Amino acid sequence: MTTLTPVLSKHWDQADSFALETYRRNGGYEALRKALRMAPDDIVEMVKASGLRGRGGAGFPTGMKWGFLPKDNPNPRYLVVNADESEPGTCKDIPLMLANPQVLIEGVIIASYAINCNQAFIYVRGEVLHVVRRLQHAVAEARAAGLIGENILGSGFDLDIVVHTGAGAYICGEETALLDSLEGYRGQPRLKPPFPAVAGLYASPTVVNNVESIASVPGIVAEGAEWFSGMGTEKSKGFGFFSLSGHVVRPGQYEAPLGITLRELLDMAGGIRPGHRLKFWTPGGSSTPIFTDEHLDVPLDFESVGAAGSMLGTRALQIFDETTCVVRATLRWIEFYAHESCGKCTPCREGNYWMVQVLDRLEHGKGTEADLDKLLDICDNLLGRSFCALGDGAASPVMSSIKYFREEYIEHFTGGGCPFDPARATLWAEPTGGKGR
Repeated sequence: MTTLTPVLSKHWDQADSFALETYRRNGGYEALRKALRMAPDDIVEMVKASGLRGRGGAGFPTGMKWGFLPKDNPNPRYLVVNADESEPGTCKDIPLMLANPQVLIEGVIIASYAINCNQAFIYVRGEVLHVVRRLQHAVAEARAAGLIGENILGSGFDLDIVVHTGAGAYICGEETALLDSLEGYRGQPRLKPPFPAVAGLYASPTVVNNVESIASVPGIVAEGAEWFSGMGTEKSKGFGFFSLSGHVVRPGQYEAPLGITLRELLDMAGGIRPGHRLKFWTPGGSSTPIFTDEHLDVPLDFESVGAAGSMLGTRALQIFDETTCVVRATLRWIEFYAHESCGKCTPCREGNYWMVQVLDRLEHGKGTEADLDKLLDICDNLLGRSFCALGDGAASPVMSSIKYFREEYIEHFTGGGCPFDPARATLWAEPTGGKGR
């Protein structure tokens, strides 16, 4: 695979790519016109046939999720877009909303029509104020053009869209915590079942989808299910953003078919920074088990990454070279999870707190090998036992870093401190030259 597939990012290089006029000039809202001439159930079936899977990390089939809404429930239906992008390394939805918010809005209108919803919400992380303002402006433009409101394009379909800003809690990226926050409560995950499709926002049938998932819908409607399913792999269809960050020459968003490998992405990104080599990386953000240079050729699709021992997640590829201390990196991630734990369940609230204490002790050379067993024991009590997936995500980098770099952990306490401390520098490698792969 040597080419990218710029679809959502195709016109990002245009200075006014965010404007409604530009979006329409590039064919925007033609998919909406087509969708409004179709039966809603036909759109759901088209999305199912395309093979689109949730781009927020879990990879659940989007069309199937829409189809779960009960037909006999008299309550109103809601569509909620999860734009609370908060995980370290995950940075695809924010640039998408900033550069092309209209594709998201068109996707929201089509998806709302497909599930018979007349009220949609876009829940955005409050710290990204520039994105909030861009979205609010885009919604106002679409409303002024008659694309939001009553009798959209003369179809008889009514829809209102509300841009709601969160308060910066990572836990609100979990769909039920997001719904509690949207209702005005403290953001904490709900017990499931019932699932949001049955009793979501205001105890009514609700679909919660990621930004990229909804933004992919206009292309599917415009080009057809076969166009989308013709990209990617047999079970992981379509394209997606691969967010490269860290020790890479050209970090950024690479929109490519699922199944591309890190080696291919690095070739396009100029490789690891000159004079260094790849040490470890995350295939799906900090909440997924880390990979090493031995996984360079693992196809980045849901099944292949899972078979190799990690998760595709949000395709947030954090790249670390040989100058990075894996213990320190893991500690920083767990400090984040400890800070962001909502405290509702004991395994997550206590487990992350104590992992920070143990990792901090290890990083400063004051630990023992028994501490590694203690970390794995805490992870065992976190994995599958916490109220939501935050606990599972926190256990992932700890367990995988010990799996691949146990000797480096041991070097910290046998050597009396971090071997990457410039004062000791026992593990600093000589520059390798070239791209270092």
